[in-house]
Amino acid sequence: MSGSQPTARRPRVLVVEHEAGAPAALLGEWLVEAGAELDVRRPYAGDALPVDLAGHDALLVLGGSMGAHDDADHAWLAPTKQLVREAAGRAVPGVGVCLGHQLAAAALGGRSAPNPAGQQLGLLDVGWTAAAADDPLLSAVAHGPARGLHFNDDVVVGQPDGVVVLATAPGGELQAARLAPTVWGVQLHPEVDAAIVATWAAEDPDRHAEGDVARLLAELDAARGELDRTWRPLAVRLVQLARAAAPSDRPADGEH
Repeated sequence: MSGSQPTARRPRVLVVEHEAGAPAALLGEWLVEAGAELDVRRPYAGDALPVDLAGHDALLVLGGSMGAHDDADHAWLAPTKQLVREAAGRAVPGVGVCLGHQLAAAALGGRSAPNPAGQQLGLLDVGWTAAAADDPLLSAVAHGPARGLHFNDDVVVGQPDGVVVLATAPGGELQAARLAPTVWGVQLHPEVDAAIVATWAAEDPDRHAEGDVARLLAELDAARGELDRTWRPLAVRLVQLARAAAPSDRPADGEH
């Protein structure tokens, strides 16, 4: 329409989802609210992953029940790691959550394995390091005590060269890190609510006692406001970083 002003371009975030039960959920909602456009790929359901990050301004790799080194069983894990390496090489902001954190570490030369101390489960304190206060991404949330939901067996046991540790879990495990200058990993789940955790627990009823699950879900519900206040700024900052890193010659929304 003649005379109309183009709107600011919405940064495009490539989201790699590994399982239907592990969606972007709250983190996806917060990214959209902050101004992002999500391109969600579900390779387990037949979606193709892009061969590179051209056309995307950020990368988000979600969690899943497989291992970070199970490439032979899940054909998309190797291409996902390549996307992480491209994000690191092209200075595209990238974030891995739980399995995504482990995949990012593996892609950049690290290694994950089952936690010798056993499963991490529940709302755990986030052990911020001094480096988190100045981190381009996690400084948005590392300004006081915080908790995050853990539901994981594996942890990063071999860190990539140059990693900056941003948080450690109560047991000393790597909890959050800058794995490359523009790639981050968080072992905890900022994206989940009680409904998602309930489905995870239901998948393995022999392992997770009904009473323990009920207590965890009640704790999650009670902490909902706290968790939202803590982790929503992560999405806002990621969108800011994506917008700042976006190519200047890409059309804005409304331009053709």
